[in-house]
Amino acid sequence: MTIIDGKKVSADIKAEIAREVEARVAEGKRRPHLAAILVGHDGGSETYVAHKVKACEECGFKSTLIRFESTEDAPLDPAELMATIEKLNADPDVDGFIVQLPLPKHIDEQAVIEAVLPEKDVDGFHPVNVGKQSIGLPCFHSATPAGIVELLRRYDIPTRGKRVVIVGRSNIVGKPLAAMLMQKAQPGDATVTVCHSATEDLADICREADILVAALGRPGFITADMVKPGATVIDVGTTRVADATRKSGFRLRGDVDYDAVSPKCSFITPVPGGVGPMTICSLMQNTLQAARAKD
Repeated sequence: MTIIDGKKVSADIKAEIAREVEARVAEGKRRPHLAAILVGHDGGSETYVAHKVKACEECGFKSTLIRFESTEDAPLDPAELMATIEKLNADPDVDGFIVQLPLPKHIDEQAVIEAVLPEKDVDGFHPVNVGKQSIGLPCFHSATPAGIVELLRRYDIPTRGKRVVIVGRSNIVGKPLAAMLMQKAQPGDATVTVCHSATEDLADICREADILVAALGRPGFITADMVKPGATVIDVGTTRVADATRKSGFRLRGDVDYDAVSPKCSFITPVPGGVGPMTICSLMQNTLQAARAKD
């Protein structure tokens, strides 16, 4: 069994990006510039944005963090958020930007996603980028699926003709990952099944998978009896669960029962340290791609 070390792969890719950025600067070109909008004080979002800012530093990018306060007593006016998005859309110095999700319930997330110009949508969430991704056209790929595909590539895990089962049909992970792995590419050329809450005989379908992707947000849902011996298991879950032994009072747990499943696998991603670091790394790659497009 091989543990897929997303932390190491991410560090390798960020070093590659940093070398290209320094070469760009030496040629007189701008450093790529990534901006992030953070609304409120969601704990997970705070941590994730902090990691993005650190990654920008490691890659040699310029970064800007725009914060908005929003509480039940004093909710952010959605028009103010939209006005900021328009300013970033129009700013030639900003190559790409993200609006950290989730947003407060009174703000229409889909409207926010669609307000970001597709050419600055480095999260890969805009319908234009999603559509291009689905038919194999050049675009910004959704960050988490792109990170998963990069892990498969760097670990030389074959996908051509293989059976991939994705448990979870979200617009952020399940659907775009299925589209990417069906493309005529390597990684790609896979036969993909997407399962969800209405899927019958789920365990039987999972046992057919050469590559099993768990992306449903339910800690420990994938058990050993659902995994074929020798399968590759990709765990996208990152749920906070209580842990009195930790200073923070919690720990991250994936959607896979790691201790029970890992002995059956050829390859498996841990949580944390697997897919998570690759999501941020993909965001850096998309930002560099956006900067290149302006050359």
